[in-house]
Amino acid sequence: MADSAARTWRPGRPAHILLVEDSPTDAMMVREILAQATVPSALHVVEDGLEALAFLRKENGYGDAPRPDLILLDLKLPRKNGQEVLAEIKSDERLRTIPVVVLTSSHEQSDVLDAYRHYANSYVTKPVDYARFAEAVRLIERFWLELATLAERD
Repeated sequence: MADSAARTWRPGRPAHILLVEDSPTDAMMVREILAQATVPSALHVVEDGLEALAFLRKENGYGDAPRPDLILLDLKLPRKNGQEVLAEIKSDERLRTIPVVVLTSSHEQSDVLDAYRHYANSYVTKPVDYARFAEAVRLIERFWLELATLAERD
């Protein structure tokens, strides 16, 4: 099933994943985990909220940036926090159909509620243990890129 999903969901190209993460360690771990994923993917990493919006809007040096198939968004970001980024993505008609998975260290119920109020597609708290973190990223990848049907790209 995984092979056919990888072939049919987006023929001829890797899945584009935008990781919005200011921790170089977490970004490195996600890169390593996705390198072993079932669906071929191209990971694009930005370190803050303003850079994420520039990437998505193809501004400030990101003119050739691909439209992501999936966004993994940390909440605790410099310059513009993840809740603000999420609100802007989901209020933009051109971007709102991109699935956004909040992947954060925050266990705060207020953060969970705010994320869903801003139309996050899911909220995952980062496990501290590497093995559990890797499994969480693999499950996100499998669900969003193998099982879920995504909207066609513009």
